[in-house]
Amino acid sequence: MTELQASLIGIGSAIVVGVVSYNKWQEWRARRSVENAFSPLEEDVLMGPKSIAERQEPVLGVMSPKSIEPDAHESGVATDQHDGHEDSRGRADAPFVETAPKPFPLDTFIDCVIPLTLGMPLRGEKITTAFHKLRLVGNKHVEVIGETETGDWEKVAVAGIYHALQVGVQLANRHGPLSELEYSELVTGLNQLSDELDATPELPEMSEVMTLAKRLYQLIHEFDVQLSINVRTKEGPWSMATIRPALQRQGLELRPDGRMVMQDGEGSVLYWVLTNANPADDTSSLMTLLLPVATVAPERDGFKSMTAFARSLANRLSGTVVDDAGHPLSDESLAAIAQQIRSFYGAMEQTGISPGSPRAQRLFA
Repeated sequence: MTELQASLIGIGSAIVVGVVSYNKWQEWRARRSVENAFSPLEEDVLMGPKSIAERQEPVLGVMSPKSIEPDAHESGVATDQHDGHEDSRGRADAPFVETAPKPFPLDTFIDCVIPLTLGMPLRGEKITTAFHKLRLVGNKHVEVIGETETGDWEKVAVAGIYHALQVGVQLANRHGPLSELEYSELVTGLNQLSDELDATPELPEMSEVMTLAKRLYQLIHEFDVQLSINVRTKEGPWSMATIRPALQRQGLELRPDGRMVMQDGEGSVLYWVLTNANPADDTSSLMTLLLPVATVAPERDGFKSMTAFARSLANRLSGTVVDDAGHPLSDESLAAIAQQIRSFYGAMEQTGISPGSPRAQRLFA
């Protein structure tokens, strides 16, 4: 007899003889229900491979800011076309490997880029030390990159030597656009560093920067969407002492803020699971699953994965999949939501922000 079986028998006996109260009996019942629900299955939708849907073509249009053009580096580097004739560089006795140029480290779609001309080449250690005090303006991240001897641009490294610099500050994030105060703070910091590094910054007009920042923030505000579905108990509440470890065994990661995360296999968030319980609560009657739509690539099919997880939870825990108003979600309703997400992705693509891309991850972080 296992330790778990012995415990269950002990608890059952205690209930029979009335040693514990009726409330204690309810807690035992909830705990046993959850443990049974999360017992191994022959084929588990939660632990099986995630399905990947085919990428959908954009179907809806959205505003396209004239002053913000997509950066070619977001979609990759174009390759040269050849006429089909044999190149002597490809002969076995004269091997040649053509290397593509390194991608530009800053994103001109979302960064205000300020060139700095140097009076002489500088070591990376001196540059990083100087910029240590200028990593943020307000809540906007500041990045400095340098031009190497080969003409490539890279994030400044301590061991490198650089002939020119460029500084980038993100024009907007979820908290708001770059403000005049933040831009002034950046300009003041760059002027101080320029004296220290013998550099000359090429500063754009504040009015132009503010216009671009506000337009970018409008895009962020429009596409900053989190889609939610819920699992509600049909019977008594679930025991938190049992449900959280059980969810972790299904692949969810418990974060310090109490939210549980399902990752996409590459370190990014696929969706969140909230138990909707206060830290002092011992039970919960509702769980909410949240999909950060803009940061999940379409090929991950995050909504399908999230709904499959919700249905499995409902089946195991005697629950119901419901919307935020508490109405049950039918297959037809879920299919309609999935179609809306595809249209949403198409609209994002037309603005130059690919869902789930590094650009989207930065904007909606």
